[in-house]
Amino acid sequence: MSAQALAGRVALVTGAGKGGGIGTAVCRALAARGADIAFTHRGQLDEDAEGGPSSLELELHAAGVRALALPVDLREPAAAPQLVELVASRLGTPSILVNNAAHSVPAGFATLDAHALDDHYAVNVRAPVLLACDVARRHPAGAPGRIVNLVSGQSLGPMPGELPYATTKGALETFTRQLAAEVAALGITVNAVNPGPTDTGWMDEPTRRALRERFPTGRLGTAQDAARLVAWLCSDDAGWVTGQVVGSEGGFVRG
Repeated sequence: MSAQALAGRVALVTGAGKGGGIGTAVCRALAARGADIAFTHRGQLDEDAEGGPSSLELELHAAGVRALALPVDLREPAAAPQLVELVASRLGTPSILVNNAAHSVPAGFATLDAHALDDHYAVNVRAPVLLACDVARRHPAGAPGRIVNLVSGQSLGPMPGELPYATTKGALETFTRQLAAEVAALGITVNAVNPGPTDTGWMDEPTRRALRERFPTGRLGTAQDAARLVAWLCSDDAGWVTGQVVGSEGGFVRG
């Protein structure tokens, strides 16, 4: 892709508050291709971290694109339509949506309750579904549109101890395939990316060692690995790819 492959397009990326996270890497990758960027973060919780949203917003401006950092609580039912309206009023209607934000608190059958399940559902299902539908309703028919959802390989095997997370992310995979068929005639593609185990700062050293042995390349996935795939799916080159869950796992071995 050329450096201006996405020039003139507005991208909305959720969950880009962490300096080493996939959302931040996606913002950089899309901006490097000329897209203007609006991204959400968790407010002060992310501002207090190194390389937080204020730093990213300045970095994107310096790269020559318009950028907008938005503190948003995606657990709120009204957050999605308000977010799309705000981005449309400030930057223009987004033609690219990357649903990266996720809620994950370990729980198995012995401890799972309604509150935990609802919290996961709100961020991992309701928010991305409502955002995608709102973006699609505003989309001018025939123009290229791109929706990319981040998932975690739920269809490839179980995630012991992650019952609410796996359940809700699995629902997002199903939504990806369903929405792709409904909005294809508008010129919108809808895909999901499974980045596999990605070293974004959450792993301790024993976890890194254990996972590294299961990668044939001998290294862990990085946020940039996932971001490159997301950026390609958002390009015109990927216009014939839709309804797919695409792995970017470096040959990660399960089991």
